[in-house]
Amino acid sequence: MELSLAGKRAFISGSTQGIGRAIARALLEEGATVVVNGRGDERLQTTVDDLRAQVPGADVAGIAADFTDPAQVQDLAERLGPVDVLVNNVGVFEVKAFDQIPDDDWQRYFEVNVMSGVRMARHALPGMLERGWGRIIFVGSESGVNVPSDMTHYGMSKAASLAVANGLAKLTRGTAVTVNTILGGPTYSHGVDAAVRGIATAQGMAPNDLKDAIATGHPTSLLQRFIEPAEIASLAVYLASPVASAVNGAALRADGGALTGVL
Repeated sequence: MELSLAGKRAFISGSTQGIGRAIARALLEEGATVVVNGRGDERLQTTVDDLRAQVPGADVAGIAADFTDPAQVQDLAERLGPVDVLVNNVGVFEVKAFDQIPDDDWQRYFEVNVMSGVRMARHALPGMLERGWGRIIFVGSESGVNVPSDMTHYGMSKAASLAVANGLAKLTRGTAVTVNTILGGPTYSHGVDAAVRGIATAQGMAPNDLKDAIATGHPTSLLQRFIEPAEIASLAVYLASPVASAVNGAALRADGGALTGVL
């Protein structure tokens, strides 16, 4: 399928690894110009160099910014300029008992997981509406619908982000701009890999054994394995393209069946 993304300019927050990086690569393979983002210049440059090596002729650059700092986000937006595709991917997560989550953690999760998307959409959406075309994609989680008891702060932030995306979509009525959310399921990103290795070490297990146990032990997963970042990226690239012109205000599942509802 021809996705007609050649010449489109995209920005992906939190894209030096995991899902964000997979989306960046997939967009580059479709001919889009891509700006990636990370907190540090060194890792960011390594990502840019790797993507250029992996996708010959790739038009890719990077802008560093820490999304916990509103001033850095403002600077990023000013340097970034207009984009055709905005992918709000940056986020933090952890497993933590509810009574062990301090106020500062609740604030940090809201700041990074919610306000990052708010600030970037506030930058990108007016120009998209003025130019008459654009795509905003929130990389969400099934945890925003079925909030886990051991990640309540994370689920809260993903539920809030879902609400933001739904509200923004209503601002695009009658235009060729769309705003959608991907409800990803358990995905084996770099962050998850680090968490699995840490837990495996603490429990005296082999990381791959724990990984398999977690995947097959998920009570509702139909996939019975972790999702790969590239599988989330495939849906993101479709939503970024003109082919997805009738999809707006939606929360699309790439959750491996983890959510049990029909819709």
